[in-house]
Amino acid sequence: MTTAPAVVGVIGGGRMGAGIAQSFATAGSTVTVVESNAEAAAAALDRVATGLKRAAERGHLAEPAEQILARVSTTRSVDDLPSGADLVVEAVFEDAALKASLLAAAERAVGDTTVLASNTSSLSVTELAAALSKPSRFIGMHFFNPVPASELVEIVLAPETNRDTVSAALDWTRSLDKQDVVVKDSPGFASSRLGVALGLEAIRMVEEGVAEPEAIDDAMRLGYKHPMGPLRLTDLVGLDVRLAIAEHLHATLGERFAPPQLLRDKVARGELGRKTGKGFHTWK
Repeated sequence: MTTAPAVVGVIGGGRMGAGIAQSFATAGSTVTVVESNAEAAAAALDRVATGLKRAAERGHLAEPAEQILARVSTTRSVDDLPSGADLVVEAVFEDAALKASLLAAAERAVGDTTVLASNTSSLSVTELAAALSKPSRFIGMHFFNPVPASELVEIVLAPETNRDTVSAALDWTRSLDKQDVVVKDSPGFASSRLGVALGLEAIRMVEEGVAEPEAIDDAMRLGYKHPMGPLRLTDLVGLDVRLAIAEHLHATLGERFAPPQLLRDKVARGELGRKTGKGFHTWK
């Protein structure tokens, strides 16, 4: 039987961080979310509360939403993370220097046995581990959006990640009723590398006038049984996020991951997908 970690820290309370916090709190963990200011912290709690309300409406909670939300608190400094935390997950945007800095600060704030994890979707966990004095307790835990409903966590191993850290990460993933795939550190891992390749090619098809976005999405959804098409998924992830990942893969894996100009243009215009109401589709 798997057991959720008793105490969890989450650095970053955006869509992904709030989803991670909600998932662990639902599983019974006490969760502290780190956000940079009072407004961002309030927004993070509101995201968790909204997610729990939706889960309750669908009958997915074993206890009242208010009781789960009471296990989630916020703080404005990584230094205030619980020293006895079992797990700290970094979930800020894809900036390697920022992630490394926050993980190093978290390592100083917590105990020697705390597992540190990054939710990065493409950055090298080996390079992030280099910022730590004890890289053996660091691992990639790549959650998927929306976290509470997603079935998968991609577990990414750096060369120095030890066996106990891997075992704990797998146990905690399963305590959330999620499945795991274990991969070695590589640009884009398994999921982002394949997902971005498909998404970029779909964008090139729009750029070349092959078909409209809806038609391309329908072709993959109906013909290949994908739950949603690659362009709708790009809107859901965020065009800015997909562009950042593509640029990283382009730099590390070569020209086949070069971002299409259409993607760059849409990001420049602020058409970032669902979060702005328009990407390759229009969102209400």
